Amino acid sequence: MNGCDNVILTVDKANVGARLDVFVSDGVGVTRSQAQKLIDDGDVDVNGRAEPKRYRVREGDAVTVAVREPEACDAKPEDIKLDIVYEDADILVVNKPKGMVVHPAPGNETGTLVNALLYHCGASLSGIGGVLRPGIVHRIDKDTTGLLAVAKNDMAHESLSGQLERHDMHREYRALVVGRTGDGVIDKPIDRHPVDRKRMAVSDGGREARTEYHTIAVYTSPYRDTFSLVDCRLYTGRTHQIRVHMAYIGHPVAGDTVYGGGRTKFERAHEELFHGQCLHAYRLTLTHPRTGETMTFEAPLPHDFEKILALLTPS
Repeated sequence: MNGCDNVILTVDKANVGARLDVFVSDGVGVTRSQAQKLIDDGDVDVNGRAEPKRYRVREGDAVTVAVREPEACDAKPEDIKLDIVYEDADILVVNKPKGMVVHPAPGNETGTLVNALLYHCGASLSGIGGVLRPGIVHRIDKDTTGLLAVAKNDMAHESLSGQLERHDMHREYRALVVGRTGDGVIDKPIDRHPVDRKRMAVSDGGREARTEYHTIAVYTSPYRDTFSLVDCRLYTGRTHQIRVHMAYIGHPVAGDTVYGGGRTKFERAHEELFHGQCLHAYRLTLTHPRTGETMTFEAPLPHDFEKILALLTPS
């Protein structure tokens, strides 16, 4: 919390039992989504310790909140073509291509989805996500393709963030994984890798993470490698969740060299088709923030994914 003005809030009897994000929201005067972002970013501690947003505050707790000065927005609008699946005055659903980073970060300051959104939407994006993440409600990895919901105003952002928190927004992925799988649920917490901080890992001290997977088809390659096409449904949204969970059960996502993929003869022979993990967010179901309508969007598999499947033989 260095370089910030710290606000210290003490929990009294009237607030005992309140969720941490609600207590911070009321105490600092920010929206609940902004409070959740402060907690997720490590800008809130309770009695000197990080606690999850679901933590219920207790009488006498000292909650320290790092209040940062507003930053200038360095992200610039860029005329980048977007595959827009749906758009209205409140939300936008985009099919993100492989290789595109969602928001600017060191080493990826331009060419991101945010840069493209700033050009397409102008000032019509919610500010809850922060100056470098306007409108961004959830993310997918650089080399993962597929559907993302974007909020065009703060009302929509609050609604969509709430749906994510309650697990009312359903995100379904299609992945090609190494080996023969079945159906199951992986309910294992995820945290930063203890040695490589750029990776994630299953850890007993991590945050709750739950992935359901269902096998659609099993394939054999010309090199006798076996692969499975699986549908994965997220019940939580941890960084690299599907990649970490599938690797944990011994079935890394094909092409995912970070978590153990990319080692079969077939993957090595067709590196030009993978360019990272073979993972696609193909279906997104949400409730429209204004109308209350349940809406489901789908995006077809990208061309390279389809080409990979065409090279395999169903078994």
